[in-house]
Amino acid sequence: MIPKYTLFINGKFVETSEIQNILNPSTGKVIAQTAVASLKEVELALVSAREAFDQGAWPRLSLEERKNFMLKLGQGILDQAEELAQLEMQNTGKPLKETTFMDIPSSAKSFEYLANNFINFLDPRQPLMDPDVQAELIYQPLGVVVLIIPWNYPLLIACWKLAAALAAGNTVILKPSSLTPLTVLELAKIIQKSGLPAGVVNVINGSGPKIGETLCSDKRVDMISFTGSNEVGKQILQYSAKNVKKLIMELGGKSASLIFDDVDLEVAVNSALTSIFLNQGQMCTAMSRIFVQANIYDKFLKSFVEKAQRIKIGLADNFETQMGPLISDAQRKKVLAYIEKAKAEGAKVICGGKIPENVELKNGYFFEPTVLVGVNPRAHIFKEEVFGPVVLIHKFSDADEAVALANNTDFALAACIWSKDLARAQELAKKINAGTVWINTYGMFYNALPYGGFKQSGFGKELGREGFLEYLGLKNIIRDQSVEDKPLVNYWYGF
Repeated sequence: MIPKYTLFINGKFVETSEIQNILNPSTGKVIAQTAVASLKEVELALVSAREAFDQGAWPRLSLEERKNFMLKLGQGILDQAEELAQLEMQNTGKPLKETTFMDIPSSAKSFEYLANNFINFLDPRQPLMDPDVQAELIYQPLGVVVLIIPWNYPLLIACWKLAAALAAGNTVILKPSSLTPLTVLELAKIIQKSGLPAGVVNVINGSGPKIGETLCSDKRVDMISFTGSNEVGKQILQYSAKNVKKLIMELGGKSASLIFDDVDLEVAVNSALTSIFLNQGQMCTAMSRIFVQANIYDKFLKSFVEKAQRIKIGLADNFETQMGPLISDAQRKKVLAYIEKAKAEGAKVICGGKIPENVELKNGYFFEPTVLVGVNPRAHIFKEEVFGPVVLIHKFSDADEAVALANNTDFALAACIWSKDLARAQELAKKINAGTVWINTYGMFYNALPYGGFKQSGFGKELGREGFLEYLGLKNIIRDQSVEDKPLVNYWYGF
């Protein structure tokens, strides 16, 4: 029996006339069916979220009560950790060890961290004012927040956004990717079980082209937080312009890793492999451009290619699998098209670049880890996001050239610097145009630190105090304390 999932609106699970099959990228087989929202269900969700904010209890609960709900949600995820890890693995194609040890625990910690810290985050600075004026700065929830989630980290990014939106006192319409809605729809069951007031969180699965414009342009929505492609992000910007609202946009990247000649070569190679091939390269922060100092370039390249060829590609449910499938056949075709274009522009494929021949993998959307060399900095693949297991390796002579190469893209999300000269690395980090720069590590996300990029990578922050405050409005209240209660403005037209 194939499990069936419904939408979650106003505290109830809602069936729809349209049903969608959800595939396992490892096998191409149907693993579940989900309800698909039409404009009718979008309207129900908008009404539910708006009423829950304007008339409901949630924004008016004490901060301690809000904190307790946050802790319940985090614990609810941990209580179902094994089931959620299996479901995320089946729906995304991520290897089971990734969903088990990374995605699910990190999702729960998003709620736990904010529950234990958001009250302190609400203490604003006290402005220095004229003695005749008293000012108070206060944070208030914005209202109805639409959260639009990508398919590469469905539950984790949903929890990043949902924890901040709820801690801030907003009500939410949560839209997962229609490719990977299962763990978010399962999260809806945890939300209902927690006793969260009806309408505070509404989960709708649907096609972006069909419901996106209505969801993002409606004046009842106060904020949109989106993580996804640059192309879709631009559409959302257009939709939201019809009724101005707050936006957070995380739109991907073309990140660079700078590897200097004083590194431990084995550590640098192993770490660089993870930085591009984890999650099949389907990461906004994937280090898809690796720049290596010239005098270690040949040794690095040889070791990197040898180890890339040994990566175990396999079904996601096998704990020995190191790299699973891409999310869909369409994504695999996109990756192949980028490689063909790169070859036409002079690049050479020295590793991978094709679909594996293993008969066990024939029904899934697998692709070999791929290494390109000889890529011209003007080539499309040098600057554009592939979102797959494809990396270009390029040499540089000195630090100035390395920084220039790293900044030669319209994206500015993340970067890595590998060097034992920490003073140099610290200085270079300031010169690289990226929202996050890792030194001698990769992919370390902390709930206490903000995350987000610049340029075409978007704007706004997730995580940390800064990410939490994105979901709030800052109000100033000014009171005059002039002598005899007669403020200066009294005399402007006074007669």
